[in-house]
This record gives sequence, C-alpha cells and structure tokens, in this order.
Amino acid sequence: MTTSPAAPGSALDRFFGIRAAGSSVSTELRAGLTTFLTMSYVLFVNPQILSTAIQVPNAFVQLLMTTALAAAFGSLAMGLVAKYPFAQAPGMGLNAFFAFTVVGGLGVPWQTALGAVFISGVLFVLLSVLGARQAIVRAIPNVLKFSITAGIGAFLAFIGLRNAGIVVANEATLVGLGPLTAAPSVVALVGLVVTAALLARRVKGAILWGILVATLLAIVLRLPVYPGANGALAPFSGFTGRFLGIFDVPVWPGALVGQLDIAGALGLGLLSVVFTFFFVDFFDATGTLTGLAQKSGYLTPEGDMPRARRVFTMDGLAAMFGAFMGTSTTTAYVESASGIEDGGRTGLTAVVVGVLFLLAMFLWPLASAIPAAATAPALILVGALMLEGLRHVNWDDVTESIPAFLTIIAMPLTFSIANGVSWGVISLCGIKLLSGRGREVSPILYVVAALLLARYIWLSE
Repeated sequence: MTTSPAAPGSALDRFFGIRAAGSSVSTELRAGLTTFLTMSYVLFVNPQILSTAIQVPNAFVQLLMTTALAAAFGSLAMGLVAKYPFAQAPGMGLNAFFAFTVVGGLGVPWQTALGAVFISGVLFVLLSVLGARQAIVRAIPNVLKFSITAGIGAFLAFIGLRNAGIVVANEATLVGLGPLTAAPSVVALVGLVVTAALLARRVKGAILWGILVATLLAIVLRLPVYPGANGALAPFSGFTGRFLGIFDVPVWPGALVGQLDIAGALGLGLLSVVFTFFFVDFFDATGTLTGLAQKSGYLTPEGDMPRARRVFTMDGLAAMFGAFMGTSTTTAYVESASGIEDGGRTGLTAVVVGVLFLLAMFLWPLASAIPAAATAPALILVGALMLEGLRHVNWDDVTESIPAFLTIIAMPLTFSIANGVSWGVISLCGIKLLSGRGREVSPILYVVAALLLARYIWLSE
C-alpha cells in the first residue's frame, strides 16, 4: 500500500524527517493510534496493581490519571526529543515489583519506594549522558536479558491467575487450583480466550478489546466481581452503573504528586531496592529499545542506535517524572512494535500516542466498570508474550540454561523480581567460573555478582 509523503518543506516533515524515513503524515497518525490501542490497557492494569500498595482516597482513579500523565510525558519526550516512534508508559513487571515485593513484601512505604524509582531514573540519565551504557550492556550476556524478561512475564502471569481466583493459596501445597465456576474465574477465562483469539487474528488493540468483552460479561450477568460484592452492594453485588457518564473532567492526583521520599530511599537498607529498579529497567529498556530500533530499520550493522544517548536519557527522564507523579517506573513499551508494523517510523507516531493518553484522561468514569477479573487476562497474556525471547537461549549449554531457569523460576515462586535477577547473575558467574569458562563473563558482572551475594549474606544475619 502506497502512501502520500508529507508535503516537501512542511514543518512536520522538517522536524521529524518524515519523508526521509519513507513515511507520511497519515501513516504516522495511524501508527500512533495503533500503538495507543495496543498499550492502552495500561490505563486499567497499572492502577489495578499499584492500588494494592498505594492507599490513598479514590486510589484507582488517581492512579489512572497518574498513569496517563506519565505515559503522555514519556511518549512526548521520546517523540519530540529523541524523534523515535517508541511510546512509553509505566512498565508491566516493574509495577508488580513495586507493589508486591518492595511495598507488600519488604514493608517499604510507597512514598519511599517512589523515591527509589526516582533515584534509579537519575542514575539511568547519568549513565546515558556519560555513554557508560555500552560498557554495562556488553557485560550482561543475552541469556540473562532474555531470562529476566521471561521471568517477569511468568511473574505477571502468576499475578493475573491469582487476581482471577484461578490460583489460590493452599495450606498443604502452598498453591492450588481455585473454583473455576466462580464468577471471577469465569470472567477471566472468557476474557483470556477472547483476547488470545484476537491476538491470533492480529486485531489492533486486542488486549483492550479483551478487557472490554470481559467487563461487559460481568456487567450484563451482574456478576459479583466488584469491590463490596456480597456485602456493601447487596442485594445487587454486581456493577453499580457508574460508568454511564462516560466523559468527565480529569481528576488531579493530588494525593500522589510530589509524595516521593528521596531521603528515605537513600538509606543503606534500600540501596538494593534502588539497584534492582535500576538494573531491571536499564536492561529491559535497552533490550526493548534495541529491538524496536532494529524493527524500524534504524539499527546499524554494528548494532548501534543513532541518537542512543537521547533515547536512553528520555527513558530515564520518564522514570523520574513518573515517580514524581506517583507511579512506578515508566519505560519503553514493546507494544510500540505494532505501530512500527503499521508504518510508523518517526517521532510523530510517539507524539500521537502521548496526545491520546492525555485525551484518555477525560474518560476516567469508564474505570469504575473494569473489575480485577477483567484485567487478569491482560496480565496473563502479556506475561506469556514476554517469554518469547527464551527461544534464543542455548538450552544445551548448562552454564547458560541453569542460570536462565533459576532467573525465571525464582520470580514467581519467591514473588520477587529482585530474587530472580540476583539468582541469575550469581549462578551464571559461579557456574562459568567453576566450569573453567570464567573468561566468558565480563569482570563487571563478577563485581555485580559479588555485591548481590554480599547483600544476601548481610540480610541473613
């Protein structure tokens, strides 16, 4: 399909280089809409996860606003400054680490956890500006990059299954199968099948459509899957109809903005949390952005990305802005590949995404209709898609397959992304060294492994 190029010499063409990229304004606009549709589920899923840790009045709506603002800022920064078609938003997996491991597991106040996210963003910006990214990236073998992403995917899927009531606690076996005929399980399973079918058919915005189908099922059948079910809303324990006023003035997230505690996050006991936020975001963003650059045709034969410092600096600034606004780490979204597949090649695509996130803030009444059971399929399927990189792991090489396995399995079983990352790094260095292949590992990674091992020893005392 041919598209008309941007008008020669137009302001948009000069600023974004649309014609030079072989694209057109109409293509960029369509690509931006496509990207937004594929990642807009974050507006519902991110608040659902973070609201378990951040306790403020009207938490879900305020977190939805913060999510939209963080996604808008990150996408606009990437489009206007770095001029790439890469959208940003609060990252899946990183929000789970924030809510369930740092706040829920370690008992860190959410304000302090936001401070840790902010500091990790500052470190990210400094390394990006100094150009130290290349040295650190080269130190991490691909097997760990793929494994960390896959482990986060397994963790997300586990959380989704738990939110749906499909996986439940069991005193004898730790976990077990929940009642599949219960309302939350039915909603989630229907949403899972529908969403997977839409993904298979390559329907734009498949995850969002799946959430909407599951939500409509819950509303039409008046299923008890909403807060207060079988209690405060009795005798009708289903949807209350609050979404019928679809449009409303955006709510300012005043209880979240500027609440981060940077001083508390600088405490010695939280340095490992700051490091994990930084480590996971750094390599997740690096892998995502490198893959997107390759897909959009910008990666050089040597593997370098033009304007790399700008790209990674904008990612770090987005994390800092998101933390100030009250959300977990904002980062590049792999769903940007859908817009690139649709022809997006310049920053105009990301700008369109940012503008659409701002407009979405006027639709916040819809949020009251989205139960946790309807967003569970999104977590499960996003988690499944994150396992794609495992096909690149050399499973015949024990020095790589065992660290990969430990990285992946540790995250859901210990309910901690930090443990998965740590086990992977430590085991890789140890196995390579003791098998006589220590030179295959960068000295930088040995230093990282030693620090992680020291942290475990220190914490066990």
